Amino acid sequence: MTTNPYLNVDQQMVGDIYTAPDVMDNLTVLCDDFGSRFGGTDGERQAAEFIKETLTAYGLQNVHLEPVEYIGWTRGTAVLEIISPIEKQIPCITLPHSPAVDMEATIIDVGDGGPLDFEKYQADIPGKFVMVNSKTQPRGSQRWVHRGEKYGRSMLAGAAGFIFVNHYPGYGPATGGIGRGGEGLIPGISVSYEDGAFIQRLLQRKGEVKIRLRTTDHCAPMVSWNIIGDLPGASADAQIVMLGCHYDGHDISQGAVDPASGAVAVLEAARVLAKYAGQMTHTVRFALWGVEEIGLLGSRAYVDAHADELDNIRFYFNMDAAGGARPKDVVLNEWSELETLVSQWQKEMALDFAVGQSVNAFSDHFPFLLAGVPTGGMEAVERDLSGRGYGHTHYDTLDKVQIRNLRDAAALAARLAVRVANASDWPASRRSQEAVNALFDKPRYQEERAISAQIAQYVDAHRK
Repeated sequence: MTTNPYLNVDQQMVGDIYTAPDVMDNLTVLCDDFGSRFGGTDGERQAAEFIKETLTAYGLQNVHLEPVEYIGWTRGTAVLEIISPIEKQIPCITLPHSPAVDMEATIIDVGDGGPLDFEKYQADIPGKFVMVNSKTQPRGSQRWVHRGEKYGRSMLAGAAGFIFVNHYPGYGPATGGIGRGGEGLIPGISVSYEDGAFIQRLLQRKGEVKIRLRTTDHCAPMVSWNIIGDLPGASADAQIVMLGCHYDGHDISQGAVDPASGAVAVLEAARVLAKYAGQMTHTVRFALWGVEEIGLLGSRAYVDAHADELDNIRFYFNMDAAGGARPKDVVLNEWSELETLVSQWQKEMALDFAVGQSVNAFSDHFPFLLAGVPTGGMEAVERDLSGRGYGHTHYDTLDKVQIRNLRDAAALAARLAVRVANASDWPASRRSQEAVNALFDKPRYQEERAISAQIAQYVDAHRK
């Protein structure tokens, strides 16, 4: 029988989490009072102050805001009209960092927008609006293909613009950033499944569809904030264990599941750790990141600003959207030396979560991973490749979140943090840059790494 050396603190924390309303109360404030918390909005600023006040009230120390300067984006109007072979206005939204345009072009349907699709249509793309759907595992691909890659491949192929079609019926257009730290080189818009299907039928029947797109979005320098707070460790040479999640959503919705369910789970873990865990050997730091949705800008800024601390970070655990309905597993980002230890803790905690290994580039763990810091996150080991569901749509709202899922996420995070912070023998240490490069040279990551590098080089060469 496995013995749990933290049984008393586990019972206190879990009992409190599952009988207290705090986690849902905090989610309600973030969503109903502050809206999307999108970068540059009043709601974002108010949310940052609320998070700071909440962490301070929970007893954390050195709670503060760290400003993040960046090129932000404000939504204007967007009018999409079919001008040939018929005249019809199609509802659409622009994607964050899309430039203001008034232009005409024809559409080419590139289907799922996977690597094989772009290869097939390469010669026909230049000068046209590329239309792709939002499926995350295109036909013929064995990996997850992000919206940003589809947009980037469109740019590389010489497209005039990008149309992102939600593949879920009834959810409306799906948003997502396209700027790579600044204004996009070509316009990007999103339409609903139903309107995308209409355009597809028109292409099939008439052979050519010409559109006019007029938008008035604009980019400008802005400031966001990361919110940081500590439970200091008792050791004279204490390392840092970090729990983090971004708090900004997209401007079209509350972002209740993605990301706020994870943000409030981080807050709840902070509350009970401060209350019951005593002074742990190593420091536990809680980070709520700004402007993740448009390029991981908050966490990137933190890694740059705290470069001299990175050797001392024992582990960063990411909780993006962790309080949603997906399984609460532990995914380590190719840290095989940690798998046995975390699996041992799983038995010790008598919890049914899986432990896996994988890497993706699309949340706040990634800047830390690139810097060699040991990282992982709360997500499903068996990844759902169908897509985001309500995520990034108008309908990612508070009513989609169940308090049980929030509590499950907070409880697992708090219990893991106690163990990481007190482990006397921690088998992982920061990777060298050579080791980071070798990780991404593995065959399963090579294609994605190569196209990402091509897109980045293209943007750097063509941005004004």
